[in-house]
Amino acid sequence: MNFPKKVILSEVGPREGFQFEKRIIPTELKVELIGCLADAGLRHIQVASFVHPKLVPQMADAEKLFESLPKRENIKYSGLVLNTKGIERACLAGVECVEISISSSDTHSRKNSGMSLKEAIENGTKMVCLAQKYGMQIRASIQCAFGCAYEGEIPKERVLKMAENFLESGIDTLFLSDTTGMANPLSIKNITEDIMQIAGKTQVGLHLHDTRGLGLVNIMAAMECGVTRFDTALAGIGGCPFIPDAAGNVATEDTAYLMESMNIETGIDMHKVAKCSFFLERLFGKRFSGKIYRINI
Repeated sequence: MNFPKKVILSEVGPREGFQFEKRIIPTELKVELIGCLADAGLRHIQVASFVHPKLVPQMADAEKLFESLPKRENIKYSGLVLNTKGIERACLAGVECVEISISSSDTHSRKNSGMSLKEAIENGTKMVCLAQKYGMQIRASIQCAFGCAYEGEIPKERVLKMAENFLESGIDTLFLSDTTGMANPLSIKNITEDIMQIAGKTQVGLHLHDTRGLGLVNIMAAMECGVTRFDTALAGIGGCPFIPDAAGNVATEDTAYLMESMNIETGIDMHKVAKCSFFLERLFGKRFSGKIYRINI
């Protein structure tokens, strides 16, 4: 097995995790939690999405949150955007790194962004151009790359074509998102191997959900393909509000534990992350899907 010596875990809990919860988290508490995650060694943290506050009320404080975050050396804060208006808002908020995300599923795209697949692809190109105009670092992601809860299997050719469009536009990083948690090790390898071939020098990462319990196994399969960047969320919190029976991302501390057991460096103190996860359990009054935080407090 060909595994890397080091991987980069990007924390998405403050964005994807909180957007899935009904309880609104005060901005000050978000700032405190994000600071604790940075103290735990996480250097890439996605803190908010610039979307309509009526649809995702937990993200209504995106501008205030970015304004409140202290500048820290070697910490990259990012925001997710779904349209050009989101890019404009992110620019005004001083965001230096954005994730431009479009879905490969027409049904999911309409539910998630209000656009058809064709409209979303065209909009993706416009967003990249606008973000480049503002000098932002651009991470592009393709949602439902491994299947859709509404449409089933997504043609690989469609995913590859969308990836090519992004790569040709000059993005910095490309992520494949298993939005509905339908990926398995075979589908991970089937698509990721081809993506790695066309990506060239552009970094490729995966955004995996643990809906069917295959999250960590899928990470293993992706590493064998040469992928070294993964999105994770403390405690396994999160999920897409527009996906039925959605589950959270692979837990950050679970992934860090797996890597440590394989002598793969992450730079993350999983015990410090676990304390943050335990805090969230008490805050929301429920248990999350993560495993390690329950035994490493």
